[in-house]
Amino acid sequence: MTTTAFAPGLRALATVLLASVAGAALANTPPAAAAAAGPLVTTEWLAQNLNRSDLRVIEVSVNPGVYERAHIPGAVNFSWHTDLNDKLRRDIVGKQDFEKLLSKAGVKDDTTVVLYGDTNNWFAAWGAWVFDIYGVKNVKLLDGGRRKWEAESRALNNRAPDYAATSYRVGKVNLDLRARLSDALAVAEGKSQAKLIDIRSGDEYQGKIFAPAGVPELAIRAGHIPGAVNVPWGQAVQEDGTFKPKEELRKLYAGVGIDGSRSVITYCRIGERSSHTWFALSKILGYDVKNYDGSWTEYGNAVGVPITNPAGTVWAAK
Repeated sequence: MTTTAFAPGLRALATVLLASVAGAALANTPPAAAAAAGPLVTTEWLAQNLNRSDLRVIEVSVNPGVYERAHIPGAVNFSWHTDLNDKLRRDIVGKQDFEKLLSKAGVKDDTTVVLYGDTNNWFAAWGAWVFDIYGVKNVKLLDGGRRKWEAESRALNNRAPDYAATSYRVGKVNLDLRARLSDALAVAEGKSQAKLIDIRSGDEYQGKIFAPAGVPELAIRAGHIPGAVNVPWGQAVQEDGTFKPKEELRKLYAGVGIDGSRSVITYCRIGERSSHTWFALSKILGYDVKNYDGSWTEYGNAVGVPITNPAGTVWAAK
């Protein structure tokens, strides 16, 4: 083995040079290389951490072919229709199928999962809600989602990754994050002190329209659940699709009486836009929030439940 001997003066000089090089390397290490704190990651953070072995990026979009056309390099595709929902029941994916899904994606207990998608992360937020029910740790949402990533002309490709499978196992299932029809009805009938927040458009809330144009899932009645306040989901985001600063969100919801002092139930039409508001209220503001995924398509079609319909419409066919 050959060793290099330095005279005392040269040894000291070498030590200084090595320290300088190391210091320069550390100084050039982007701060984003540290583990992400909080429920959101920026596009900059994700771009600088894409090659981390303990990171798994998962796209959950709603529009067909979006992922296949191009996606964030290394991202896995989860279909909200067929992967995160049960194919036979109107229900979220079952525990065993969820475990298979994450195992196939190579997710481990210490993996940081970053979810993103189209339409301002509506369905990615739905994914975050399902992941939270199944107790997955370190789940983040890419702030601004696919739209911001593309707007910044960041890297995309169309190669589906192939990760070594794991044996992911769900721990405790937290169904406290999910509201049912009975929970919404209890608020409507004054039997619950929870706050209902309807995040659909004002026209949907008022009953002027039954649903946004072109959507296939409908309710036979229009209006909203009695007692619900209306804060359309879009009020929670900035022009680039990122969430508004925390204090702005706090003021926004406090303006309709949602301040964290009472539990909250979010709903929309099928539960995906309300997942976006669930994320803002629970993950960013830290409030106690349930998402009612049955939402208006269940409540508005249910028999024997009261509604509020300021527009005066009654039946979808009239």
